[in-house]
Amino acid sequence: MPTADLLERNRLIFCHFDSYSTALRFVRINDSVMLPASLPENTSMVAAPTETGDTPTDVLHAVLEKLNINPGQIELDDGFEAWLSTDTGPIQIHLARFTTFEAPHEVIAPHDGVFKPISELRRLPMTELTLLRQVFNQIMGG
Repeated sequence: MPTADLLERNRLIFCHFDSYSTALRFVRINDSVMLPASLPENTSMVAAPTETGDTPTDVLHAVLEKLNINPGQIELDDGFEAWLSTDTGPIQIHLARFTTFEAPHEVIAPHDGVFKPISELRRLPMTELTLLRQVFNQIMGG
């Protein structure tokens, strides 16, 4: 399956959670927290389809390869799943967490990326903010 098709049907949210300080930060690149690209226009939340298709591991590896990020410092959060409806078809949203002690700023800096707390991401599109709130509630509540 071509990587481009895989990345059109899926997005990742990258975050880092410091369990000591309880600081949760999200990776933002180019005014979006969706990787490897922002969401298309006219997206809306939908229930998960019965046939999900792509595996989250394949999506993670494709995004890590595209961004040249070491797979040893990030892992999927299997407890998070969201689906969006778009004009071109459904998009599945996955969550990946950096497992490093501190947020690896040097890993995302070459992509003009930054780690930001949810309070500094208020200007994002409403769909992205809704997804971040779900991630926040899952991590802080879990």
